[in-house]
Amino acid sequence: MASSSYKTYLMHKASGGTDYAKLVDIKDFPDLGGEPEMLETTTLSDAIHTYVMGIQSLDALTFTCNYDKTKFTELKALEGVAENYAVYFDEDGSDGMFTFTGQLSVYAAGKGVNEVREMIVSIAPNTPITFA
Repeated sequence: MASSSYKTYLMHKASGGTDYAKLVDIKDFPDLGGEPEMLETTTLSDAIHTYVMGIQSLDALTFTCNYDKTKFTELKALEGVAENYAVYFDEDGSDGMFTFTGQLSVYAAGKGVNEVREMIVSIAPNTPITFA
């Protein structure tokens, strides 16, 4: 059965904290995983190329948010520090929780005439994303 992206949250657990809390309202979320690199194992006896899976490739995780000066300032204070983050499907993560440690950065997104101001939260993952 399909489910809506409604009630998807970017969560944060402060250093030394025990519970996750919503970090900021998000407008979208990135892929929460990536394909592994393929390591070629082909020999001269093989009729086709053969492979084994290597290390998983994962880019920065970027989230689009509406710009809010207060929230932007709060996010700026988290920059460059390894913290615990999660993406929750449903308010309590009951439909899935994807947790990881990473370093956050935030910047204002460029815009044109008659557009909503936005900010981009980018998190460089320091650990694999785990699913619960």
